[in-house]
Amino acid sequence: MNSSKNSSRGRQQSKKTSQNSSVKKFNDKKKFSKNFKNNPISRKKRVTSDKEKISTKKQPENSSENESIRLNKYISNSGICSRREADVYIKSGSASVNGKIVTEMGFKVSPTDEVRFDGSLISPEKKRYVLLNKPKNFITTMDDDRGRKTVMELVANASKERIYPVGRLDRNTTGLLLFTNDGELAKKLTHPKHNIQKLYHASLDKKLSMRDLQKIADGFILDEKRVLVDEISYIINQPKSEIGVKIHSGRNRIVRRIFEHFNYSVVKLDRVIFAGLTKKDLPRGHWRHLTEMEINTLKML
Repeated sequence: MNSSKNSSRGRQQSKKTSQNSSVKKFNDKKKFSKNFKNNPISRKKRVTSDKEKISTKKQPENSSENESIRLNKYISNSGICSRREADVYIKSGSASVNGKIVTEMGFKVSPTDEVRFDGSLISPEKKRYVLLNKPKNFITTMDDDRGRKTVMELVANASKERIYPVGRLDRNTTGLLLFTNDGELAKKLTHPKHNIQKLYHASLDKKLSMRDLQKIADGFILDEKRVLVDEISYIINQPKSEIGVKIHSGRNRIVRRIFEHFNYSVVKLDRVIFAGLTKKDLPRGHWRHLTEMEINTLKML
């Protein structure tokens, strides 16, 4: 009987011990879970892990690399010439970067580089486009050793960047003359293959006969080369000595020479339209900057 009681007592104690053990394990599990959430070492590990994950993301490229451009474009942006012409100059050794002559095509320069062209320091400038209504007695050159007035005097305050005339108008010819430091656009506007049209108002010393007008319209040979005008007509409500001529040829003094070939003298010659640009609201001797729309239109010609 004592044995039975002892056995019963042992089972109860074992059961109690087992329950206490379960409670302890459960409490330990809760304690571990609580410690895992609040343990600063565990949190630090998670934060560090996140930082490491962020640091593995691709970093942006060096900004100076993004701003680097080809040397020929750099020279063109400086207003010296077109990119194609710049390539020729580069091959001939006219350009140097940071004191070293560069002849490699595709060579890239950054904004911090010192670039020289024929020994002179250059830098890419903001593009400027200035339209002048040229008066008489100004020659289309950058300067003149004979002391004559140049068109550069008329646009001296138009831009802090150095701008150049696109094409030429002779001393006695008036009208539209474009200035820019955009070498590529200047090349485009003066190259015959682009057929950039110009409209002139010519005042002759006598009436132009219908026969001669038709000969000019049909085309003729001048200095062993054929001359073709795009349009020619009398100006409405004006004497028949007032003639409108639309032409895309860039030959020197071509309009004057056309009429001289048929024994007419040009008393006055005025360029009223150039590449779609007009003299509207632009008095003689004054200049203005082109609008963004006008610039975009020129680049699409």
